[in-house]
Amino acid sequence: MNSFTLNNLFSLLFLLSFSTLTVFSHFFSPPDNYLVNCGSTVPNTLLDYRSFSGDLSSKQSLSFSSSPNSLFINNQNPLPNLPQIYHTARVFTKPTKYSFNVKDKGTHLVRFHFHAFNSSNIDLGRAQFHILVNGYVVLSNFTRFIADSERNPKVVEYLIWVDSEKVVIVFVPSKDSKLAFVNAIEVISAPKDLVPETAQYLSSGDLKSFHGLNKQGLEVVYRVTVGGPKVTPFNDSLWRTWVPDDEYLKSFVGSEKLYFGGRIKYHGGGSSREVGPDNVYNTARLIRSKNDSVPNVNMTWVFPIAGGYKYLVRLHFCDIASISLGLLYFNVYVNGYLAFEDFDLSSISDSLASPFYADFVVDGGSSLGALSVSVGPSKSSIPHVIDGMLNGIEVMKLNNTHKSLDGDVCADFVLKSRSRGNTGILLTFAAAVCIVLSLSIVIRRRIIESRESVSWSRLPMNLSEDNVKS
Repeated sequence: MNSFTLNNLFSLLFLLSFSTLTVFSHFFSPPDNYLVNCGSTVPNTLLDYRSFSGDLSSKQSLSFSSSPNSLFINNQNPLPNLPQIYHTARVFTKPTKYSFNVKDKGTHLVRFHFHAFNSSNIDLGRAQFHILVNGYVVLSNFTRFIADSERNPKVVEYLIWVDSEKVVIVFVPSKDSKLAFVNAIEVISAPKDLVPETAQYLSSGDLKSFHGLNKQGLEVVYRVTVGGPKVTPFNDSLWRTWVPDDEYLKSFVGSEKLYFGGRIKYHGGGSSREVGPDNVYNTARLIRSKNDSVPNVNMTWVFPIAGGYKYLVRLHFCDIASISLGLLYFNVYVNGYLAFEDFDLSSISDSLASPFYADFVVDGGSSLGALSVSVGPSKSSIPHVIDGMLNGIEVMKLNNTHKSLDGDVCADFVLKSRSRGNTGILLTFAAAVCIVLSLSIVIRRRIIESRESVSWSRLPMNLSEDNVKS
């Protein structure tokens, strides 16, 4: 009996070791991986086991232009269970930059962590500032989330194309507040398949190819897991947060949530764990017909957006509900336009529980508005089975012609207006310069798009790799 028990124990230990190695083999190891605890001299480790180094430590591949106009402060009364990276902050009263050496050119994830707290005579809640990343204006006169961050820390995330030897981040306090701050910074190499070169551009009357997507600046506006609970950085190989879809689901009559306990079957050339983690693909919302008729309902999600930009909408699919191939057909709409008609998941992956994603670029309009995604039965849907499904939604803002993700000013204007003074003449001149410099980009893109434009028609079933990754 003892021998049997001992053998079982050894077998169990072996299986656990093998499983552990298998799990760790899926971890992404980025060539560039800077995690900076701003205003700190010591490293701090988060719940996801990542260690953030203090920006005052001697890390040769990171430089920080410290000056008498920059100081660090401590949070004397931190909230309960507040991560250590929010116990300190770096404060700037004049333009200051961080510079990160780059080993691997290409798309990089850049995240900023904010938690406004009071320390001595400094009230971070009144901060107003700009942030530039390699010539992109990612935040302009930034006050969003600052007040809310006093209660809950906020993280803003960008995907920035890097074709130089460094990632340079510049903090520029506004003239009104003369104050900027940040608690932590992440600069991480993105997987090569995270942002493709081409997506489909959905607009009125035409279906076009949108080229150069991977060389745009992108702001992650929404990252939603459909039908499932919140996914934390601990459960995502790129340390992302996916929030539940309940807040954005506006039409859900006849829909239901589903959890899948089996294995998600990733395969080469399609969606990877870096594109979407298991915890997103193993949950879904679906429409199921329960009698001889197919329900005439759609599931619709609505996301408030800022006008004046194009948006990348990434939809995540994984058939975790069908009992066999060839049973699931449905329509997909983005901003009211038909993206997929009679969409057959089997024709894409040739396997159940095999994830993929589809990318679409849409216009955000000229003013504040909303972006919508709808999924519902098609004329090919079959009674008594699943008639619509979605696992995840991501919405990302593309930079405008000024290389800005927050307003109609370019990086040169932000820097010059701060150094020379905020006069009306300078504002008009700098804005005109930004417009002139960007006209060539607009004209060139329109020429390319006009050559590749095709009339709007029913989508063929042999979908191209431009907009579907299986």
